[in-house]
Amino acid sequence: MEGPRNVTPGDFSSAEIHEPPMTPSEVATLFRVDAKTVTRWADERRLPSFRTPGGHRRFPAGEVRFLRFQNFTPATG
Repeated sequence: MEGPRNVTPGDFSSAEIHEPPMTPSEVATLFRVDAKTVTRWADERRLPSFRTPGGHRRFPAGEVRFLRFQNFTPATG
């Protein structure tokens, strides 16, 4: 039987668990903040994000859930 292993953000990648990327509103619900706060965190590179071809911001679900699992809250500046 294997012992516990260290968990890294890559272990929760969207590709591995087949989760679609999250919208700012979904991330906001998860962190219990306003969607504009999530957008600001992304602009400040406190949360990983990318843009769709249509220009909409999306967040890799696995990485966001990992950060939430770690009780991560980006510091407010």
